[in-house]
Amino acid sequence: MTDIVTDRTARTTVAAQAPKSPEFGASFTAHMVTASWTADGGWSPLVLQPHGPLPMSPAMVGLHYGQVVFEGLKAHRRTDGTVSVFRPDRHAARLAESARRLAIPPLPERLFLDAVDLLVAADQDELQHVGPNAPALSLYLRPLLYASEAHLGLRPAREYAFLLIAFVTGGFFADGPEPVPVWVSTRHHRAAPGGTGAVKFAGNYAPTYLAQEEAARAGCRQVVWLDAAERRWVEELGGMNLFFVRGRGAGAQVVTPPLGGTLLPGVTRDSLLHLATRLGYETREERVAVDQWRAECAAGTITETFASGTAAAVTPVGSVRHGDAEWRIGDGGAGPVTLALHNALTGVQTGRSPAPDGWLRKVPPRR
Repeated sequence: MTDIVTDRTARTTVAAQAPKSPEFGASFTAHMVTASWTADGGWSPLVLQPHGPLPMSPAMVGLHYGQVVFEGLKAHRRTDGTVSVFRPDRHAARLAESARRLAIPPLPERLFLDAVDLLVAADQDELQHVGPNAPALSLYLRPLLYASEAHLGLRPAREYAFLLIAFVTGGFFADGPEPVPVWVSTRHHRAAPGGTGAVKFAGNYAPTYLAQEEAARAGCRQVVWLDAAERRWVEELGGMNLFFVRGRGAGAQVVTPPLGGTLLPGVTRDSLLHLATRLGYETREERVAVDQWRAECAAGTITETFASGTAAAVTPVGSVRHGDAEWRIGDGGAGPVTLALHNALTGVQTGRSPAPDGWLRKVPPRR
C-alpha cells in the first residue's frame, strides 16, 4: 500500500450550485496531491494538501528547459451516485512513456492510481450538482511530472516533483456535441518524425498557439495539423485525434489515422475504436490526405468527421477551411455515427451503459 500523508488543514468545498458550463481549466477543486523524487530516496509518500502555490527555485530545470510531462483524465458522477475514473491505468502508462521520452523517472502506476483515488475522494462532492441542468460536468484531473532541481547545466535533472490537481468542467467546446469549423494549417506543424508528438510533453503546446490564433481569424475553432514531411496527410485536430466516417447506417466505416510516432495515442481514441466495433461499425486505421478528405466529402463518401480526446470527448467537425477552399462535411451537423459514439462513450462513463472490464475505477470514500 502506498504511504500517504494527509494535511488535515485541507478545506473541503462543496459547490451549492456550480455553473452549468464552467470555463474549461478555471474552476479548480479544493485539494492537490504532491510527491517528490530524488536519486537517493526515490519517490516520497503522496501528500494531500490544499490547492495552492508551489515553492519553486528561479533556477528550476523544468522552468528553463521544459523537462515537463503531463496527463489529462476524467472522473464522472455515475447514475448510481458513485464516482468513477475513466481508464486511469492507461493514463498512468502513457504518463510513464512520456516521462521516459523526456528522461524523467516514471511515476509507478501504483502511486498514480493512489494519487487519483486520494484527490477524487477528497473533492468528489464538487460533482454533487451534476443533474438535469448540467449533465456533462465532470472532474478533469491533471497529473504533472516536472524537473524541480535548481540547476542550469544542460543535463537531465536529479530531482523531480509530481503534482495532481483537478477542476470541474463541462464539454471542451460545448455541453453537447455541437459541430465546430476547423482550419488546416499549412505554415506550421505540430510534430515531426523522431520528435515528441507521441507524448504529452509540455513543450508541444505553446508552439500551436500562433496557428490557433490564425484559425480564429479565419472564423474557425480549431487547427487541423498535417504531417511535417509531405504536408498532405491529416494527423490531428488541435490536441485531439481525428476520425472520418465513410458511408451511412449499419455499414458505415470509422477511420482514423494510424499511430506512427507523431500522433498522440489517445485513450479516448482507443476507447472509441473499441466501442465502434461493439456498435457494429467496421474500423480502420488509414492515412487520409487533405485533398482526399475534401474530394470524398464532395462525393458523399465521407459523411462525418469528428475529433476525440479526454477534454473534447466526441466533437463533430462541421466544416473545413484549407487555403481558399472551404467545404462542409455531410449536412454540417452532428451525424448519426458521431452521436452514437458520443452516447456510447458518455454512457459508459456515467453508468448508463455497461463498461468493458477494467475501464472504470470506482473511487473509495475519503480516508
